[in-house]
Amino acid sequence: MILLWLFNIGLGATGVVIDTPMTPPYWALLERELLKSQAEACEQFFEKYFDQRGYLQCVERWGGLDGPDDAIENLRDWPTLHALGAPEVIHEMYKKAWEGHLRQYTEAKTIDVEFARDGMYYKEFPTKMDWMHNGEGLVVFNLQGLSDPTNPDFQRRQRRFAGFYMNEEPGADNYDPKHKIIRSLFNGSRGPLLRKAIPADWAGDPIVLRNRFKALHGESTYEEMLEHFKDYTDVVGDHPLNLLTTTLVANAYMLAHEQKYRHWVLEYVNAWMERMEANEGIIPSNIGLDGKIGGSADGKWYGGTYGWSFTTPITGTTTLAHRNRHQYGLVGFINAFLLTGDRRYLDIWRRQIDKVNSHSKVVHGEKVYPTMYGDDGWYQYTPKKYDAGALELYYFLMEREDLKRLSITGWLAFLEGKDPGYPERELKRDLDVLRRQMATMEQDATSADTRLADDSMKFNPARVGTLIHLMLGALHHIAHETQFIGTPTQDMQDFIRHGKIHAKRTGHRGSLLHSRLRYFDPQKRRSGIPEDVAALVTKLSATETVVTLVNINQVDAKSVTVQGGAYGEHQCLEIEVNGEVIPINHPFFQILLAPGTGAKMTIRMKRFSNSPTLAQPWNRESIPQVHKTNTGH
Repeated sequence: MILLWLFNIGLGATGVVIDTPMTPPYWALLERELLKSQAEACEQFFEKYFDQRGYLQCVERWGGLDGPDDAIENLRDWPTLHALGAPEVIHEMYKKAWEGHLRQYTEAKTIDVEFARDGMYYKEFPTKMDWMHNGEGLVVFNLQGLSDPTNPDFQRRQRRFAGFYMNEEPGADNYDPKHKIIRSLFNGSRGPLLRKAIPADWAGDPIVLRNRFKALHGESTYEEMLEHFKDYTDVVGDHPLNLLTTTLVANAYMLAHEQKYRHWVLEYVNAWMERMEANEGIIPSNIGLDGKIGGSADGKWYGGTYGWSFTTPITGTTTLAHRNRHQYGLVGFINAFLLTGDRRYLDIWRRQIDKVNSHSKVVHGEKVYPTMYGDDGWYQYTPKKYDAGALELYYFLMEREDLKRLSITGWLAFLEGKDPGYPERELKRDLDVLRRQMATMEQDATSADTRLADDSMKFNPARVGTLIHLMLGALHHIAHETQFIGTPTQDMQDFIRHGKIHAKRTGHRGSLLHSRLRYFDPQKRRSGIPEDVAALVTKLSATETVVTLVNINQVDAKSVTVQGGAYGEHQCLEIEVNGEVIPINHPFFQILLAPGTGAKMTIRMKRFSNSPTLAQPWNRESIPQVHKTNTGH
């Protein structure tokens, strides 16, 4: 018989004691081993590639092929790993590397790139760069608040970085409040770039590659690096990539709920919603300085660098790469949804998916769908439906109709009850990958003067995708997309049969963590599940989360605080364990697990009903309810 009793843990929250024996499941042992092994591997990685100052041991460069963003991206997923429950040393190392890289790239200067001659960073932020790369450079900072929200330096920087886009920092006039635009694809702490970009702005200063470095896209000379960026010139005006800035401002809001930050996020995202509606439901990829769609691209809504029509040749080949990056803008719509709970920010993206797919056609008996749009209309048809944002729509809204857009494999199949072996299989795979990865790292013979910033990234031991799926019921914040590459001489049937299809991870999207649950250690007062405790989320619905918590320690009891959502945005209404229903009505509650015990529980919740906060449970004075704002649509 399960033994439950309640106790008060402050702020009206409820505690539940569980005293039901549970032999440690295999998945629980694998979870704990993966957290432990990744942490140990991270220490070895840090010792090999970072010095005592926290500087990455590499040749510092500016640019889109290798630059400051790549340096700190070497520690991608470390904040999440710590927030899951990895040892405190992970937190200490990533903060040291963050501080170190700020000094390193403030000291690093260019010669030919005018806006980085006095330092690649100014006021601890990139001087001017696009937000595909700025977002990658914020992989640590954007999630530092999960574990360190009261850190004065973090709070100061969070407000200053947001201020770069709210015209609060002198010289950083990135935002035009009249037209509600960020004025250039290139922007940062020294303001927007309001001229055509030249290849050197992207490629950085001259460098000799041969016999020393391996460039990201296989370039063998600096001239080839410049050639890579020869078409990357049209940067004036706003682009959906700039919606990644809303993560900075949303994080600033979650510090203390200052309304100016919330207002800015909604003002900027609402302006993009209006543009989508004015453009037949498709998000345009250029907004001119006059606020008009296509205003800096000869009136073409699809124009500009990284726009809907941005197709460029791969250097040294006749192969074309289609680098349409509008989908990164979804992050801004999700941030607005997080702050308001207003589903219209997601519904408009659903309509875009349907609109793009409505332009399908049949070629040689096969139905194909477009991914690009140019002067001659829709092009770059593939057998795969356009589905940018489909997973996010399902995850946030939990409507079965959206599930039909997705391939029900892997994690989704597990949640649907179709792949019960997924947890153990994937956790074992992650351990195997880690072992092979570290063995390869040991053989890496590069030295600091033959290493570019992204060379060591492939050895980063932190792989949190499986862990956050299983423990938190969370989305992973790395962007995965399929890039279709074919030669211009192929007809469609030949492309379908023989065209190259590359599944490519295109980098971090500057996103927050989006999860159904999150855990804290109330004894140590830190983020993350306590030592010896494991969690498995087995079902998600619009109103329920099913999770099993287990204490594998056979001697000591463990307390764990369970929160609804990464930022307390979900209200936990009640939990049910073995038929007993316990009222909660709070964003978080506490479980005390006796030695060697565990339980499967159903948590009923009202999602996105609380204003999100970075505050940890013991630091909250109140639980603000979400304030819904009419978006005007």
